[in-house]
Amino acid sequence: MARVVLKDVVKIYPGDVKAVDHFNLDIADREFVVFVGPSGCGKSTTLRMVAGLEEISGGTITIGDRVVNDVPPKDRDIAMVFQNYALYPHMSVYKNMAFGLKLRKVPKAEIDRKVRHAAKVLGIEHLLERKPKALSGGQRQRVAVGRAIVRDPACFLFDEPLSNLDAKLRVETRAELKRLHLDLQTTTIYVTHDQEEAMTLGDRVVVMKDGVIQQCDPPLEIYRHPVNRFVASFVGTPPMNFFTGSIIQKDGSLFFDEGSQLLAVPDWAKDELQGKVGSPVVMGVRPEAFSDENAGRFKHKGNAFAARILVSEPLGDKMDVYLKTNSHPHVVARIDAHRGVEHDTDTTLYIDLSRVHYFEPGDLGANLALAAEKTARA
Repeated sequence: MARVVLKDVVKIYPGDVKAVDHFNLDIADREFVVFVGPSGCGKSTTLRMVAGLEEISGGTITIGDRVVNDVPPKDRDIAMVFQNYALYPHMSVYKNMAFGLKLRKVPKAEIDRKVRHAAKVLGIEHLLERKPKALSGGQRQRVAVGRAIVRDPACFLFDEPLSNLDAKLRVETRAELKRLHLDLQTTTIYVTHDQEEAMTLGDRVVVMKDGVIQQCDPPLEIYRHPVNRFVASFVGTPPMNFFTGSIIQKDGSLFFDEGSQLLAVPDWAKDELQGKVGSPVVMGVRPEAFSDENAGRFKHKGNAFAARILVSEPLGDKMDVYLKTNSHPHVVARIDAHRGVEHDTDTTLYIDLSRVHYFEPGDLGANLALAAEKTARA
């Protein structure tokens, strides 16, 4: 087990393509950190630099008490699990798991003990004599994880290990990986493009875009207090709704002008938004921050939201309702599924103003009231 520190790490490919830009992160011993972001954001490249599979263009990477910039992958005391499992097809499960230890000339009895212990932990003892072609996707992934476990490394590296599994198996295996980390307590760096995976697995989540860390915080902190519009849009399912409008002052009160209706600015955000009167502002509202007019659990003055229902998707006790206003053609609300919804009809929803966000315009627009948000929702 070990602390992993990346300091000013840069990766530049030929043609002056900067894949990772001054990446700084201190990962504590036994911590589970997840890198998440869209394709091409630099998350896998960063992981591969930690593994030694990619040379770094600048900065330093430290594992434990060693700077490993020039240390070969086999000597970094890490174990990596790949997306495609990377199992030897001609070897049995036992031999696949034992292969790395055999190369390191570990005694045969020690190899046997480690392989059987890992197989027991992963529930694959009955598969040890099978070849990979006789295994399901989930079983192959367990073998790949087992091969990493037997090495007893200082750090586990996972590169999108669940992306080839079907939805049900992905959820089950995700829970197994979380349990495994709680049992082994090994420092873990995990890469995924799936924000749900990131939120459920990580002690901290690193949200990346264009090779740059946008936010690094515990999952709920990122969900509740995104630092900018990109993070807000990436984390959450369905994604956050964004309404481009402006802050106006009317009868001594502040309102957000959505374009076709006014929504009150809550007390907690007034000081931060007072200086934005007359300026363009983007309001962010998560789908679950809506309530319909019958439940009305958020109903109070200034938060009524008039819209037209386009279509609905039932989800058991909840349903996603797709709506539009005169100014915004795509709005999603997740509300209680306690009544039928008539399509192509007008409705009124109510927004929980204690949970809205205000951003500067632009994809990376900063959260304008982040400090007040944290205080109000503490």
